[in-house]
Amino acid sequence: MRRVLRYLFARQRRTLTLLILILLGAIFVAVGTGFWLLFRIAYILALGIPIAIVISLLNTRGLRVTVDRRTTRAQAGQEADELIEVQNTSVIPKLWVEVEDPSELPSHRSRRVVVIPGRGLRSWVVRTELRRRGLFGWGPLRVRSGDPFGIFQAERSYGARQQILVYPRVVDLPNFQTPPASLPGEGRFRRRTHYITPNASGIREYAPGDPLSRIHWGSTAHTGELMVKTFELDPTSDIWVIADLEERVSAGSGDESTEEYTVTVAASIARHYIAANRTVGLISFGEQYDLVEAERGQQQLSRILESLAVAKAKGEAPLGNLLLEEQRRFGRHTTLVIVTASTDDLWLSALQSLSQRGVRVAVVLIDPSTFGGSESPLLIFGELTASNILTYVVGQGDDLSLALSTTAVGADAWQG
Repeated sequence: MRRVLRYLFARQRRTLTLLILILLGAIFVAVGTGFWLLFRIAYILALGIPIAIVISLLNTRGLRVTVDRRTTRAQAGQEADELIEVQNTSVIPKLWVEVEDPSELPSHRSRRVVVIPGRGLRSWVVRTELRRRGLFGWGPLRVRSGDPFGIFQAERSYGARQQILVYPRVVDLPNFQTPPASLPGEGRFRRRTHYITPNASGIREYAPGDPLSRIHWGSTAHTGELMVKTFELDPTSDIWVIADLEERVSAGSGDESTEEYTVTVAASIARHYIAANRTVGLISFGEQYDLVEAERGQQQLSRILESLAVAKAKGEAPLGNLLLEEQRRFGRHTTLVIVTASTDDLWLSALQSLSQRGVRVAVVLIDPSTFGGSESPLLIFGELTASNILTYVVGQGDDLSLALSTTAVGADAWQG
């Protein structure tokens, strides 16, 4: 009995509840008074409610629904596409069918009501602007229908739940500069690599999978065996980007927060150097510690963007502690780029220690005072420039391409 009452008095079934109350009231009064109009009302409701049930059930039967979510990875600012098809396999027209693909994506709107003739097909493409980075769920597809009077609704789910990864935004940094690392010998160091570079180091026997462009034809003719060239890395330093995601130093909210600016700057710097065929690594400590070992190439950029896509400023480790823990990774062949909104000088001593060891350092300060924070970066900026550490300052609303292209005070030591 309780289940029946819960069903009848649920919010989405108020119309049904009202009609049943009217039916029971009409029967009770009609039997007591014999008034013919109340008998007619009772007859109509007694027949109409079952008919409405049948119509609502038929409207969701005989449907073949498919959804093709074409986008699984994309950049913030791009669009995600999905193709939805609803086919009526029966001869009975579907007069009112509501189709919705629920999603956690901001600005996602896919609800549509369609009329499908017998043996008919309806299809459409839903485009959603990707406004926010992160990992979002999609689906399953929901199909609802009911009777013309809105008394009953039937719902079915189609397909499976999927996910879409939205990479952070990146901006072009045509004039961004960092100090070059100290390289041994005549300013050059070399490492073996499977990439083709201008630095050929020798030859070896051909192995299955080697491209024909690497064959050394002179040695092949001399030895009678296929020989291929081996290469070394260009004489450039490793670039390490550290994204400071400590919760204590974050300010602002949503897209206008130090968290989003930190992620965007870190992603843009990584893309800038990978596009120049440099070796780039990433370290961040948000909700969890995340390390992407230094490599080069487009796959490395994808790994870095994947890491930053889900990064949150929820970290508990101060930047100074992170630098001390990871200092073993940074040598004289390393250029370190730190992106932080921290205004205290507790991490400055660790940075100065690395600089004294020969690690080249650049800092991008995200000004928290422009995001509603109470701290100003003026003091730490002065200490950094006094230590001859190349420093950029980024505030809310700044054009990042411009803010990260002006050489800051402290660059004279390495420019000379």
